[in-house]
Amino acid sequence: MNLNIAVLPGDGIGPEIIEEAKKVVLAVAKKYNHHINFTFGLVGATAIDETGNPFPEKTFELCKSSDAVLFGAIGDPKYDNDPKAKIRPEQGLLAMRKKLGLYANVRPVTTFKSLVGKSPIRQDLVQDVDIMVIRELTGGIYFGEKGRSEDGNSAFDTNYYTRAEVDRIVRLACEYAMKRSKKLTVVDKANVLETSRLWRETAQEIVKEYPGLTTDYMFVDNAAMQLIQAPGKFDVMVTENMFGDILTDEASVITGSLGLLPSASIGTSTSVFEPIHGSYPQATGKNIANPLGTILSAAMMFEYAFNLKEEAKSIELAVEKSLEDNFTTEDLNTTSPKSTSEVGDWIVEYIEEG
Repeated sequence: MNLNIAVLPGDGIGPEIIEEAKKVVLAVAKKYNHHINFTFGLVGATAIDETGNPFPEKTFELCKSSDAVLFGAIGDPKYDNDPKAKIRPEQGLLAMRKKLGLYANVRPVTTFKSLVGKSPIRQDLVQDVDIMVIRELTGGIYFGEKGRSEDGNSAFDTNYYTRAEVDRIVRLACEYAMKRSKKLTVVDKANVLETSRLWRETAQEIVKEYPGLTTDYMFVDNAAMQLIQAPGKFDVMVTENMFGDILTDEASVITGSLGLLPSASIGTSTSVFEPIHGSYPQATGKNIANPLGTILSAAMMFEYAFNLKEEAKSIELAVEKSLEDNFTTEDLNTTSPKSTSEVGDWIVEYIEEG
């Protein structure tokens, strides 16, 4: 199979972790007789510096014409520390999601047996956790009307959703739930927010179409608490953009490291695969960042974009083995940490020999 992959390294540690994911993708392609064509594009701060646009039209066209997008990270301190900056790297990420129609972010939260002791949460609580979070990605407060008063002393951000936007994401979550344990949790803030009331009433209508599906509804503050107190009670969760952003970062502590979680952003055009962590500027160029979230995102790419499940599984098994052997970066291994590139090389070798 010929696979055309757009590669957007982005900012900070993005180029380093993407490099390791590329090596793994090529190893898998060689083993299973696929041909990979990587084409690079600019996004984020690097794109602003070069073109003045965090998501240039050339990058958009590249993504549209590719079979999948492998994306690193966005963010740079020079913009983070300047609240008056009119153009920001993160605008590139939002533009990519909107222009590519990436309305659903699929984030698996799974614990590895060899890492249950690394989680700050009690082992008996995190053992065998397997959650799929479906986050709406192109609506809500991140995309609603926003502004500042002329004197700069007040500001507003509008949380806006249409029934159609809620309908399509809830249906997707129902489909995932039916393929798993037939259990769905809808997370909202319907006791306070009008948008959440729209979410809840829409979900209540849709779930009736899925016989055997068990659905519960949970306020986001309670969901945040329950994720720590009893993560094993969740299977598939669906929620709006900002709630999903916060809850999935919170859920990352269950696994023991933010660097372990992959994600897939899917929708009406080319799908994007990326780790959930940020650009980690403090580690840029030091070869210490954990590449496993990006490598697992590549596994999701093989499965979700290309329907190549055996190829995806080969990556997942290699990652699991690296964790069992404690061949990991400093976030997981404080006594004898390996570098970013060493971890990538180890996984490549395991795939080649497996």
